[in-house]
This record gives sequence, C-alpha cells and structure tokens, in this order.
Amino acid sequence: MGEAYIERGKVIEADSRFKHVMAVTLDPKSNYKEGVLRCITSRSGDLSFHGNIDRSELHKISGESLEKFIIGEKLNLKNEDRITQELNGEDLDLLGLEDPDIFIDERTGLAHLYFTMPFRNKKFEDKSLTYLGHAVGTDLDSLEMTNPVLMVDKLGDGAKEVSIAPANSKGYRLNLVESSKKESDFVYSVVRVVIAHNMGEPWEYGEIAFHPAEHELPWIAGHASPGPLLPKSFIDVGEGKLLGIINGCEANQKVGNEIKYGDFSVGLFVYDYENGKIDWVSSEPFIQDSEAGKGGGRAITFASQFVETGSGEGILYAHVDDSFVRSYTLNAEGIIKLLPSF
Repeated sequence: MGEAYIERGKVIEADSRFKHVMAVTLDPKSNYKEGVLRCITSRSGDLSFHGNIDRSELHKISGESLEKFIIGEKLNLKNEDRITQELNGEDLDLLGLEDPDIFIDERTGLAHLYFTMPFRNKKFEDKSLTYLGHAVGTDLDSLEMTNPVLMVDKLGDGAKEVSIAPANSKGYRLNLVESSKKESDFVYSVVRVVIAHNMGEPWEYGEIAFHPAEHELPWIAGHASPGPLLPKSFIDVGEGKLLGIINGCEANQKVGNEIKYGDFSVGLFVYDYENGKIDWVSSEPFIQDSEAGKGGGRAITFASQFVETGSGEGILYAHVDDSFVRSYTLNAEGIIKLLPSF
C-alpha cells in the first residue's frame, strides 16, 4: 500500500434532527467506540461569507466499529447552566458548545473534555468573545463543567480547536489552539501556543506559532487550525517533535462590502512540543475530499480525530461541508514520502 491515504465511507451522517454535523472526537476509554459530536441546531446565513451565526449542541455518539456511528442524546454536563449564566452576563449570548476534544489524563485516569464557547455581543458584534471551555469526570456520563481553561487575554484573540501536546522535559504542555489576529481589513486564524501546567486549571497564552500571512502557502493563506497530533508509534519525526494534522483555509476575499471565505482542506505539520515551535507546514494540502463543495457551496474538509489501528496504519476522521463525517485510512509509509528530511 503506497498511497498516503485512502478515502473511505461516511461514518456519521446528519439525521432528521440536524442538517449539519461536524467536529467528532472519540473516547479512548471506550476503545474509540463512543465520542462527542458538534451538531448545528440553526444557521443564520451563508457559510461562505463573514457574519453567519451557527448555534450548536454537543451530542454523544456510539458505534459498533470505527466505521459507523449513530448520534445519540445531547451531552449532559453538570453545572453547565450555572457556569454559562455566569459567563453570559448582561451583554453576551452563548451560541452553544462547539468543536469538542477529549483528553484522558494517564496520571489520574480522568476524562477532560475541551470545547469552544463562542459568545456573541448583543450590542457590538465586533466585540464577540471565544473561550475554550472545559469539563472533567471519570467518563462521558459524569462530566462536570468548570470555568474555561482559556478566556480572552488582553489581545482579545480568544481560543478554540485545541491540540493536546505531550508534556515537555520541564513537565508542562505547550498545547496549540486556533486563535485570531486582525491585520488591516482581515482577521486571520492563527495557531497559537498555550501553556498548561494543569489540564483542569486555567492555562496561559503563549506566542503565535503559525501566522498564515507570514507564509506563501495559498491553501492555508487565510486561516490555520491545529488538528490531532499523530503518535510517535505511527510516525516518528524526531526527539521532542510530532507530526500533526493542520486544517487550512484559502485567503479571504473582499466582495463588495462583504468578506468571502475560501475553501478548507487538510495538511500536515511538524510540531516541536518541547519548545513550542512549528518547524514545517506542507506546501500543498494532504487531503481534499472528493465530495467537498459538490453541493455548490464552499468546499470544506476539516479533520478532528486520529485513531492508530495497527503498525503504520490509522484512521483520520474529517467532516465534509459540515454535512457528514468521513474516515480516511492513513498509511505511514506513504506519508513519510511527503515529509522533508530533519
């Protein structure tokens, strides 16, 4: 098998409750047979243009295998009402919980769930906020929401789409998040380092590790979002480093008075988790789904979960056009051919 990846079937499809589903994360404690999915309950406009508002819920999913899952009940988080009411205040409106990521702490055995918390400002739309929320428990049925691990720092950048890194030699984690940075007329999505000394306590913002405007890579010229880091047992790219999946979007365009977004595709990157540096980002997309954009709108392929299934093989999950989740078989031997020498 020489291909870097093989496109497989649809593992999650929207049902009668939801037209749009995305951002799957699977629970290692269940041998990846259970997980959490973001489901869109309403969409206000055209996703291709700035200004669309999605409202979301997190739902549990389950499956008999890694190739097919069904959408279950809404995820129940203890303390959710109290925490969100305190965060909302008078002027903010929480649009729901988005983009979940599960992390199992090997030291404690606890399950941590991280998720995006987007708040729309009722008075000033340009002052909306994005927090990285958190819940913890022994399993998905006992999760209790805490205060967010990341709120908005003095730069107002916010955080979402966390990528959990291993602890470095100093004992803490230099995780990655998608953040934002306004430059002139455009707001870029950048990859930013965040420092976690404790996975359940507040984290600290670090430096920007990748800014699309600083690289001449058309496929990721507008927005960058960190995806899953791949284990060394799958591909080893050197001491203190991991190969990862990065989601990229083409540069924004101005159409009259509106901002139009480009297409999303999936690429590769190498992360130095010891020092919090991104050493390399692929010059071309790694995966562009065969069905992306076939509905006539913006093409979206966005990866969120990787499961190693055997020696040199694993499954990557990505949602396509916010409509379904696809699986792809990744082949380490084929991927290595795409990487530079280090």
